[in-house]
Amino acid sequence: MLVLGIGNHLLQDEGIGIHLLRFMEQHYPAIPEVTYLDGGTLSFTLASIIEEHNHLLVLDAVELHAPAGTVCCYENEAMDHFLGTAKRSAHEVGLLDLMDIARLSGCLPQYRALIGIQYATFDWGEELTPTVQHNIPKAGRLAADLLERWRLTSTKPAQF
Repeated sequence: MLVLGIGNHLLQDEGIGIHLLRFMEQHYPAIPEVTYLDGGTLSFTLASIIEEHNHLLVLDAVELHAPAGTVCCYENEAMDHFLGTAKRSAHEVGLLDLMDIARLSGCLPQYRALIGIQYATFDWGEELTPTVQHNIPKAGRLAADLLERWRLTSTKPAQF
C-alpha cells in the first residue's frame, strides 16, 4: 500500500499533503505493508511507483468550494470522477495525468483513494493555516481507518 503525500510545503496550505503524510508517519508508523512517500509537487517519475502498487492513497490540498479545513475522501471511481472534474493542479504534473498513465499501461491501482483538505491560502509560509492544521488529525484518522480496511480486505482468505 502506497501513501503518497503531494504538495509544496513552502506555500502554506498547498503543503497539506506533505504535512498530513508527516502526521501519518509519526502517528501511524506501524500499519503493516504501508510505504509513505513524499511526492512533492509531482513528477512523471512517480508513474512507475504508482503502477507497482495495488493500493494507492493520495493526500493533498483540494478545492471543494467548501469552508477551509473541510476534509473529504474519494475512493476508486469517485476519485477518478473528482480528478476528472476538479480544477487542474498547480503541480508540475497533475495527479490526473499520473492516473491516466497508470490506466493506459493497464496498471491502475485496484484500490485508490484521495483524502484531501480544503485549503485556505497558498501564500508563502511553511506553516498550515490554523483551520487546516486543526483538521490534520481528523484526516489522519480517516486515512488510517481506510488503510486498515484495505489491509483487512486484502488479507481475507479466498471464498470457495
